[in-house]
Amino acid sequence: MEAKDAGRKVILTGDRPTGKLHLGHYVGSLQRRVELQNSGKFDEINILIADDQALTDNWDNPKKIRDNIIEVTLDYLSVGIDPELSTICIQSALPALHSLSFYYMNLVTTQRLSRNPTVKSEMKLRGFSAGENGNENEAGLPAGFFTYPVSQAADITAFKATTVPVGEDQLPMLEQTREIVRRFNQTYHRDILVEPDILLPENESRRRLPGTDGRAKMSKSLGNGIYLSDDEKTVKTKVMSMYTDPEHININDPGHVEGNAVFTYLEAFSGKDAFSEYLPEYSCLEEMEEHYRKGGLGDVKCKKFLLKVLEELLSPIRRKRADWEKRIPEVYEILRDGTKRAAERTEKTLSEVRSAMRIDYFEDRSIVKDWEAWVHGTQEG
Repeated sequence: MEAKDAGRKVILTGDRPTGKLHLGHYVGSLQRRVELQNSGKFDEINILIADDQALTDNWDNPKKIRDNIIEVTLDYLSVGIDPELSTICIQSALPALHSLSFYYMNLVTTQRLSRNPTVKSEMKLRGFSAGENGNENEAGLPAGFFTYPVSQAADITAFKATTVPVGEDQLPMLEQTREIVRRFNQTYHRDILVEPDILLPENESRRRLPGTDGRAKMSKSLGNGIYLSDDEKTVKTKVMSMYTDPEHININDPGHVEGNAVFTYLEAFSGKDAFSEYLPEYSCLEEMEEHYRKGGLGDVKCKKFLLKVLEELLSPIRRKRADWEKRIPEVYEILRDGTKRAAERTEKTLSEVRSAMRIDYFEDRSIVKDWEAWVHGTQEG
């Protein structure tokens, strides 16, 4: 019987520890994780720090990954992730995930992996070559990076996650996981693995927050992010240099809201309370946008308003982070405890998978004619 049928509601989510987390992470997943954690609607919430997956494009700098594990954990705790309600764990310390990845690779073809849109976009972002013939599994592309969707499927299924809250750019990855689940259950005639459902951000603007430079995605590698741990001065510098409308040169010029990063951020973060507090001449964002389109509203004024909105969000996060930074031994203990619980959970799934595949020789006694003789090393043949 599937775990899903048993009524358990399990979340798996996480991040690659390649740097501190930014506002894109916050609106795309972190804020929702806290809401889900505090909702009481889920039996289990697991947050995976995917350090092994981060090595697929950082293999030459493992120290960067190791150092950022604690930074990401501090970001989690500062936004409200509660280790009493959510399990924070480290991927590299969960050997079951590696075994599952190896088994699942036999269920996926290179052709299928090469068609994954997320893999293609990430390849382009990182400058990986697809090879002369345009095949992603040829020279220029690390095999570990190419099989990233399989590793992610192992993570999700190991925890038997029923819900995966991610951004829309991860939809192809989730579909790949669902395909692997179906293939495994059909091949081995056992409903061991669970098909996860994706949970997208409710606010459209929060599904993919653009970078401060107007690029489609805020990314650590592009250097166009506002980080949760940035101080007030740094945030001000980044906001005041944000991409707006290149045709809106003078205040009285009509402006474009679409593609304007400042207004995209305001849509994601500002509410009516923010206007009544910081910009009472407008009752809501729609009124402000209408004024900007007509002309007469300058970019500097818009950016100053956004800065106040962001500071209201980031100030308490900074204070919590500063407090946790004074208690680093406690943070390490949180990671140790969470990883220990996760190891027990994932090893159980691995055992069930091996049993379904009939490869768990030391557990399945039916494959040995005389079990006691096998145990004592006297089995003939």
